[in-house]
Amino acid sequence: MQVLRCFPRKEILSLNVSLGRGGEACVYAVPSDSNLVAKIYHKPTTAHADKLQAMLANPPENPTASLGHISIAWPEDLLRAADGKNSVLGFLMPRIQGMRPIIDFYNPRTRRQHCPLFNYQYLLRTARNLAAAFAALHASGYCIGDVNESNILVSDTALVTLIDTDSFQVPSPNNNIVYRCLVGKPEFTPPELQNKTFAQHDREISHDLFGLAVLIFQLLMEGTHPFSGIFQGSIEPPPYEARIVSGHFTYSQKRYVPYLPTPIAPPWEILHPSLQELFIRCFEEGHNNPRLRPNAQTWLSAIAEAEDSLITCTTNPQHRYNNHIRSCPWCERTVRLGGRDPFPSHRAIEAREHLQPRIKSRKHYTQTPRFPQRAMSQQLANYWQPLMTPSGSYYKPSKKSKLYPILFCLLGFGLLGYADVMIKFTQPLVSQNAYTQQTFKSLQTNDKISFADSYQQGYTAYKDRDYDKAIVNFTEAIEQEPTQARAIVNRGNARYNLKDYEGAVTDYSQALKIQPNQIKALVNRGNARYMLAEYSNDPDHEYNLAIADYNRAIGLDKNEVEAYIRRGIVRTQMAKYSGESQQAYKTAIADFSQAIKLNISQAEAYFQRGVVYYQIAQYSSNYEQQYNLAIADFNQALTLSPRLAKAYLKRGMVRYELAQYGGSESNKNQTKSVEDIQASIKIFLEQGDMDNYQQALSNLCVVVENKCDPLFQGPIDGEKTN
Repeated sequence: MQVLRCFPRKEILSLNVSLGRGGEACVYAVPSDSNLVAKIYHKPTTAHADKLQAMLANPPENPTASLGHISIAWPEDLLRAADGKNSVLGFLMPRIQGMRPIIDFYNPRTRRQHCPLFNYQYLLRTARNLAAAFAALHASGYCIGDVNESNILVSDTALVTLIDTDSFQVPSPNNNIVYRCLVGKPEFTPPELQNKTFAQHDREISHDLFGLAVLIFQLLMEGTHPFSGIFQGSIEPPPYEARIVSGHFTYSQKRYVPYLPTPIAPPWEILHPSLQELFIRCFEEGHNNPRLRPNAQTWLSAIAEAEDSLITCTTNPQHRYNNHIRSCPWCERTVRLGGRDPFPSHRAIEAREHLQPRIKSRKHYTQTPRFPQRAMSQQLANYWQPLMTPSGSYYKPSKKSKLYPILFCLLGFGLLGYADVMIKFTQPLVSQNAYTQQTFKSLQTNDKISFADSYQQGYTAYKDRDYDKAIVNFTEAIEQEPTQARAIVNRGNARYNLKDYEGAVTDYSQALKIQPNQIKALVNRGNARYMLAEYSNDPDHEYNLAIADYNRAIGLDKNEVEAYIRRGIVRTQMAKYSGESQQAYKTAIADFSQAIKLNISQAEAYFQRGVVYYQIAQYSSNYEQQYNLAIADFNQALTLSPRLAKAYLKRGMVRYELAQYGGSESNKNQTKSVEDIQASIKIFLEQGDMDNYQQALSNLCVVVENKCDPLFQGPIDGEKTN
């Protein structure tokens, strides 16, 4: 594709290398400038052009300009059609590299994997830089609108960059038009906008401030959402949007709410008193009066105060906490989490202890815990979402590459200490710590490397779960040898794991043009299409495309077990909304049975077939037989895979429902149900799967008649004492 760049001089750009694809546009590398990328709309409109013109005429201040860092990835120039029609096709914007989504830092598990030395001071600095970026935008009259964790990137040195800026709400003073933000994520949407059509409402700064407070809360509370908690009612726990509408801030200080904090959340008291006050102002006082929500500048000042009051733990220097707390809360949390340190020491990282499984206690899990709400839908929890793996490597992965993330973090940590001595904060909107000047550009080289080297680097990055880096490396390999289907498939796998399902489908399709009989590409494309159905207005269309891919894979190899399992999962999902659900369930069972016939060691096939029997039991007059078939399959799945936590969870719920029907086995089923769900809780926790851990706790809360203990009396794995 050729486009015309007009500034600083007219230039024809040939855009051949795609870096990513979304529902509205595709992003390309700019061959003449490695610091820029081109975003080209699939269906450009005059509204796109007018909005971009307004953005270019009034760019916001960059609060970290003096540090050489881009805090807001603002458009830099329009791109027009090269055929002389002068129509706007897209725009140029800065290329942001060496950064990850903010969730990778406030989520303890991903933070431990990618940057284990990113301690609480770094989290405070991230929050401060985030507030500075919001303040700069608001000062120029812009609203983000769609505040969420996916359009905020963070570096290993706590620098922040806001991306996807062309989706922001943009006012145009010249023609008195507001180009609205048309989307929003419920978890970050204020109560006054919940269940509203965003295209019909102008966003206000107070709306952004709600989302900003949610993000700051998650940064400082180990990923905990301010409205997550253990529901104390007797019905299904309400979703986040209902809690937000009701003003049920879990840590409310001035009103009663029907929730208790989740057991895996840090205590409320860990927050600096000034920050506690601002959260109360935002989520309690600001519930009925949005103007009371603290603005970004207020957050920035309070965070600076909190950072200045940090002290260091004498046991682990990586533990930083505010001086209003008497003892180190992170040491206490480490014990509570069974030895899993949220901020591991240098020694632990050097010994790679921070990546080891949670320490198992010799004591039995006999205590009744507090129970949080479901953190994910039952629908998604029951279905297998595979972690895509590379199709294969030409070379043995290098073990040394796994040390690089740790070295980068150590460098950032050293710069942080230096900056604390050398620099004080002098500007209200700018993060002044010099350690934020670190950049990954110095690590980059313009020298071309061979296909084999690029491919190997991508494979290694993929194995280390650094999917962004893997995409870059595989793209470099593809540039060297565009017909290497394996590299394209692996790039698609990396995109899949980053939840860029459209980009993954594009890669798998490209690979299939080169090698039409690439079975792995077919199966993986079907998987991506299945996931796309969750976001589609026409899910059946995506489901049918997925099934077509599995059919084609099976046509090429009738022994392709994964294709049978995945086709069965899609058919199960479609059956829920089908007028012929019983027949649809039978076709799904046939797929799982065929997979078992081909490989009797397939625990996943037994589990999924058990799920279908469980679904059939809900509508069958012969429910007991179907329940027993489900239990038999879950038993077999657990025989093959004794730590398959979801099988324990589903078997527990089947036994619970059987107990509800009464009969001589009722008490026995009830007891076994509790044992199964408790087993799933323990395994989910040991595996660090916090989403399913919370779901299992929520299910246990239902099974024991909603009598949830208000407080833990000791460690999760502790024994009851008399």
